[in-house]
Amino acid sequence: MKIVTVLGARPQFVKAATVSRELKKQGLEEVIVHTGQHFDRAMSQVFFDEMDIPHPNYNLEISGLQHGAMTGRMLEKVEEVLLQEKPDYVMVYGDTNSTLAGALAASKLHIPLAHVEAGLRSFDMKMPEEINRILTDRISNILFCPTTTAIDNLHQEGFRHFHTQIQLVGDVMLDAVLHYKEKSKRFSKILQTEKLLGKKFVLATLHRAENTNDPHRLQSICEALNEIHKKTTVVLPLHPRTKSYLQANNISLNVHVIEPVGYFDMLMLLHNCDLVLTDSGGLQKEAYFFEKYCITLRDQTEWVELVHEGVNSLAGADRNTILRDAELAKHKKVTFNPALYGQGDAAKKIVAALKKS
Repeated sequence: MKIVTVLGARPQFVKAATVSRELKKQGLEEVIVHTGQHFDRAMSQVFFDEMDIPHPNYNLEISGLQHGAMTGRMLEKVEEVLLQEKPDYVMVYGDTNSTLAGALAASKLHIPLAHVEAGLRSFDMKMPEEINRILTDRISNILFCPTTTAIDNLHQEGFRHFHTQIQLVGDVMLDAVLHYKEKSKRFSKILQTEKLLGKKFVLATLHRAENTNDPHRLQSICEALNEIHKKTTVVLPLHPRTKSYLQANNISLNVHVIEPVGYFDMLMLLHNCDLVLTDSGGLQKEAYFFEKYCITLRDQTEWVELVHEGVNSLAGADRNTILRDAELAKHKKVTFNPALYGQGDAAKKIVAALKKS
C-alpha cells in the first residue's frame, strides 16, 4: 500500500511524524508532500534530524499568496504528484489550505482520502479553518476523529448517511507529546536562556487573525496580559505578524517577550508554566496534556470538551474577563482525565484502519 501525505505547516509535520513512524513499522510506503504553505526557518535540517521526522519527498514551495490563489496553486501541483505516484490513499491533517488542496486533488482523481483530526467544529464560519474542515470531511472516505465530540458533530451533519467510515482513534497530538516529552528535556535550553528556572510564570501566545487584525481586540488582550505580568511573569513567544500589528497600532506589550520557539522549547515552557493563555487551537490541548489550566483568548473553541471538563475557559478578547479568569484559575481545583483524547495510540489505530480498508 502506498500513501501520499500532504502537509503544509510545522505542527502538521509533528503530528504526521507519529503516523509516519507507524506506517514504516507496518511496512507501508509513504510519500510526503510539503506544500510550503508556512515558510518556517525552524524547519531546517536540525528540525528533521532532532525530531526524527521524515523529510518531504516533494516540496512545492507555495506560500505568501491569498487564500484562493494559494489553494488553487496547491491543488494543481498536488494533482501532478498524485498522477505520478498513483497512491492507494491520500492522507491529510487538520484544517489548513494545504489540507483542503490535498483533499480536493484526491477527490477529483477518485483516490480514497483519509482525514486525520476530522469532525472538529468551532461553528464560526468566518474562520478559514472551519471552511477547510467541513469541506475536507465531506469528501473524505475515512474520518479519523480525536474525540467523541467530533463524532457527534459528524452525526449531527448527517454523515451516517454518507459512504464514509468514521473512526474514533484519539488524538495524534497526544502521541507526539508522549513521544517527545523526555527528548525535549535533553534538547531544550529555553528555561536557562530566558532565566526562568525555578520561577513561576504564565505562558501566553497570541497570533490568530481574529485577534491580531482587530485593533480593539488586540489592545484589550494586551492590557490584560500587561496587568497579569505585574504580579506573575507572562512569557510570550511573539509571532512576527502580531509584532507588526502591535507596532502599526501603537499598542504596548509590557511582558517577557521572546522569539518564536520550536516544539521542544514549547513543551518545556508548557511543562514548567503555571497557567496558559492562548488563541491557539493546538496549545489548548497541549496545556491539558501537561495538566495546566488554560484561558482561551477566543470566542469559540473546537475543543469544547475542555470547557465542559472545567479545565479551559473562553475569555474572548475582553480585558476584564481575562483578568477574572486568571484570578479564578489560581484557586481552581481541576482534574485531568487522560482518556479524553485517547491513550496515546492514535497512530496505531489509524494505520490499522488503513490496512483493513
